[in-house]
Amino acid sequence: MYKKILKAIKKYNTIVIARHVGVDPDALCSQLALRDVLRLNFPEKKVFAIGTGSAKFVSMGKLDRLESFSDALLIVLDTPDKKRVDSVDFSKYSYVIKMDHHPFVEVFGDLEYIDDKASSTCEIIMKFLVQTKLLANSDISELLYMGLVSDSNRFLFDSSTSELFSLVSYFMKKYPFDITKSYQKLYMRPLNEVRLEGYISLNMVVTENGLGYIKITDEVIQELGVDSASAGNMINDFNFIKEVFVWATITEDVKNNQIRISIRSRGPVINQIAEKYYGGGHKYASGARVKTFEEAMQLMHDLDQLLLEYQSGVKDDGN
Repeated sequence: MYKKILKAIKKYNTIVIARHVGVDPDALCSQLALRDVLRLNFPEKKVFAIGTGSAKFVSMGKLDRLESFSDALLIVLDTPDKKRVDSVDFSKYSYVIKMDHHPFVEVFGDLEYIDDKASSTCEIIMKFLVQTKLLANSDISELLYMGLVSDSNRFLFDSSTSELFSLVSYFMKKYPFDITKSYQKLYMRPLNEVRLEGYISLNMVVTENGLGYIKITDEVIQELGVDSASAGNMINDFNFIKEVFVWATITEDVKNNQIRISIRSRGPVINQIAEKYYGGGHKYASGARVKTFEEAMQLMHDLDQLLLEYQSGVKDDGN
């Protein structure tokens, strides 16, 4: 499949690389890394990485302003369904490739590569480079490492296999970079975001069934001086609360007239519930976007019921 992808890339002189709305490090880093790989190996081609950026990730690199084009290839990364692709008019493209590590949702590409066992889309791009023997450099290697580290939560998830560590080792040896500075780019944050984390810790609601959630209104966002995406970006900071098996941040986004919901689990499978609320994702890491807090609380109710069933099943198994 990687050779088929490379063959399609070689065919087009204009290539646009997109990803999902609500940018995160894996989506952005895989996008920028692939763009830079193609520019390095095919300097005669025009290659653009597009989408809405985030001030939080500006240290990782800049996205491009798309020029007028015709007969172009679109590569969509880290996105399982068409409705979540950021800033793309599919009718303008001659051919579409999808490369993703989420569970399958729908076909929207002419050529699709999905590996839902991969830790990240950055891991898929790493494998693509190894298999096709395309050249990279230290800056590209660092981007891929940062995206992979973010989506694996510093190798804490079960996607962190021996194969993955071998792949990371290969890139760090061939294209070395300053790992300390990479972690600073990923995790350095302003004091107001640390205070937001404290607000979440102090105000999180925890149900009897083990659901933890926090509602963050625009008033709180303005008071603390943070971005509406900040709470969702720190969802993994609450992985190890003993009494909580599923946790969620519910954040008001006035600018986009929506409520952002980020959900994590260390037990029940949550992505099917997220899909009911215009979202989706992985079995244990998903998100949704709804219009009202009432809808968000209905989602919390569904998660709590899921936990009730899950806890009953655990007890029935004698665990």
